[in-house]
Formats: sequence, C-alpha cells, structure tokens
Amino acid sequence: MDALSTLDPQHLEQAFQVFNLASSDLCVAYAELRQQAIVLTEELALANGELRRQFAEKEALRESAQRRERLAAMGEMAARLAHQLRTPLATALLYSAQLREPDLPADKRIGFAAKTVDRLHHLERLIEDMLLFVRGIGSTSEPVAAATLLREAFQTMEPQALARGLLFEMKDDSAGCLLQADRQALLGALLSLIENAQQACVSGGRLCLSATAWASELEIIVSDTGSGIDAETQQRLFEPFFTTRSGGTGLGLAIVRAVAEAHGGSIGVRSAIGSGSEFTLRLPLAASLQCILPHELQGPANDIPATVDR
Repeated sequence: MDALSTLDPQHLEQAFQVFNLASSDLCVAYAELRQQAIVLTEELALANGELRRQFAEKEALRESAQRRERLAAMGEMAARLAHQLRTPLATALLYSAQLREPDLPADKRIGFAAKTVDRLHHLERLIEDMLLFVRGIGSTSEPVAAATLLREAFQTMEPQALARGLLFEMKDDSAGCLLQADRQALLGALLSLIENAQQACVSGGRLCLSATAWASELEIIVSDTGSGIDAETQQRLFEPFFTTRSGGTGLGLAIVRAVAEAHGGSIGVRSAIGSGSEFTLRLPLAASLQCILPHELQGPANDIPATVDR
C-alpha cells in the first residue's frame, strides 16, 4: 500500500498549513531583508559620496597647503638670494667707485679693478649655482661606468690636492658596476665634495675617494683629515645658501643633495671636531646591471649615519 494512503488527511492538511505559514514567513522575511538591503545600499552610496567629497576637500586643502609651502619657500629663497647678492654687489660698486678718483695711483687702481672683477666673478658663480639648483639635473640619462666616473673625478682634482700639499688617494671597489645617470651632474657632485674636502685640510692632510658596489647600490665616500664639523653645523650643511666660508655661495652641498635625490640616492655626513669628515653618497645601480658580489651578504656598514633629509 502506498505510504501517502496510510496518512490521515487531517494530518496532511495540518502539514500543508504549517508549510504555508513557513513559506509566508519566509516571503515576509525576504521582503524585509530586501528592503534593508536597499536602504543599506542607499546609505552606503551616501556615505561613499560623503567620503569622496571629504577626500576631494582634503586633496584641495593639501594642494593649497603645498602651494603655500612652495610660495613660502620661494619667498625665503628669494630673500636669501637677495641677501647673498647684496654684499658682493655693494663691494663691487664700492671698488668701482674708487676707480673714478682722478688722482688714484696706478697700483691702487689696478688693485681696486682686480677686487671689482673678483666680486663680479663671485656674483656670476652665485647666479650659476642658483640656476643649477633650481633646474636640477638635466634629462640626460645613460649607462655610466662607476670606475670611469671615479677616475675622472680623481684625475681632475689630484693636481689641486698636490698643489695644496695634500695626499689624495682613490680606492675603487665598484667591480665594473654601472649607473643609469646624468654623467655630468654626478661628476659635478663628486667634484664639489672633493673640493670641500680639500678646503677642510691643511698642508700635509689626506683625503680619500672610495667606492664600494653592494648588491643594488654604489656607495661613494669622500673623506678627509680636516678639522671636522660640529653637530649643529652638520644639521644645516645641505640647506640652500648655508655656508661657513666667506667666499662660498652656500649652494654646493644643496646641489649635491639635489643630484643624489634626482638619481634615487642619498647623501649623508659623519664628522666630529678634530676627527675629519666623511661624506657618503649612495646611488642605485642600473636595474639590469646590478652586481652580484660577496658584499650583498652583509650590506652597507651599519655605522654610517642616517642620510640628511630635509
């Protein structure tokens, strides 16, 4: 006999009633959930729109703040430049005014003329450095052999070192590595660091240009046995127009930092009064030409101080 035929019709009717009630409850619950989903979707859309509005406002505020910072930096730089230009210009005008004296002896006339030309050359250097600092490095980028760059810097500055009675050494552990770089900009940065090292030394002093290739970067160090730099001065070394030399433009190290950063690198300094100075320039190697060296097992020395980042 069929199983359904044995069931009591009353029981079947009750079962159908329970099913219908459950189905009705599910339909009501589904409708409520659907309505809640619609409400939540609308709320999320509103919240998303509010977030977009807030983000747009935040971006506008950030851009406005950046514009104000740039304008403030430009104003400060213009003020510093005007100050830097004023002194040599006033001096040149003073010397040139002396040349107008009809009874001025010939030797003094020659002396004043030489001093005038010297001050005008100082102005020229200042303007050239300023333009270089503003422009940054050029768009030229090519594979540059680290060893060639070091050798050219060494050969350029060695005669000056010898003339000053300094021992100038070079240690090249670049292992044939290449940089993707603006060659002239990097060479100029190295020459500036070496020139500063020479000026920090007295006759009989020593300076060294060394380079070490790690797994993905080249570390170039210019060290000297000069008088050293105090901690307070180190904090300002890379600021534009900051200089401790009467004839300096205050842009040399600022340009070095700009060149390093433009190449994805960094510049750092370690120094102490009476212990000489050490400037460390770190530059990334050309991506497809990185060296595989034992150095990569240990990485750069950990005692090198953090780079200056302003």
